[in-house]
Amino acid sequence: MTQLCLFSLLTFSTDQLKLKVSILSIAKAIITHIMELPHTMETEELMTYLQIQLYHPQQASKALYRLLPVDARHKHPAEDPLRLGRDVHGCTFALADPRVSRKQLALQAYHTANSPDMLFSVQNLSQKGHVTVNGSELGYLERAELPNKALVRFGEYELLIRRENGEAKGSFEVEFGVLAVPPSREVGVPSIVPVMDTGSDHSNNGIPPLMSHGPIEMDETIMYQSCSMFLS
Repeated sequence: MTQLCLFSLLTFSTDQLKLKVSILSIAKAIITHIMELPHTMETEELMTYLQIQLYHPQQASKALYRLLPVDARHKHPAEDPLRLGRDVHGCTFALADPRVSRKQLALQAYHTANSPDMLFSVQNLSQKGHVTVNGSELGYLERAELPNKALVRFGEYELLIRRENGEAKGSFEVEFGVLAVPPSREVGVPSIVPVMDTGSDHSNNGIPPLMSHGPIEMDETIMYQSCSMFLS
């Protein structure tokens, strides 16, 4: 009987010790997580946020935005132009609308020595389609700086673009949304002056050129910059 009592007491003590060890391990893990959490929050940089809200008079009856990640934030590298058009392969985001150019426009992030903020320019990539920014029309390959709030229009589309500054330099976030009423009814969007893209790194207003890779597109056809092969 005495041995049985001693065995039971020893078993209870062992189980109690295991429980204490488990509690200590859990407490240690929680403390470690709490200590690392502020460091993670301090080192994580806030990304610049680009909100693009769209309106089209026929958006209720046609699935024009079915290819867009509406109401979802998307991380995009700052060095890559954000292209918008109907070409799902040649554009970052596509509109399901045959009336839109294959490559309609592009947004390019850039930095200047005079500002710590990530800035953006918009470029018209369509030879047939017109693009206006705050009422100023952009010709083919013309670019303009985007202010913190801009109204971009092409065809029957209206895009209200807002920028919220962040700290990260290598990437930014973009989110598409849908407006119930045309944003052109709003007031207070400043006018801009378009700049022709000459291919020089020293363009007006510090806006860098959008680099073009491959052929220049003429909506449905392709025109190459050089026609030397036809002259040989």
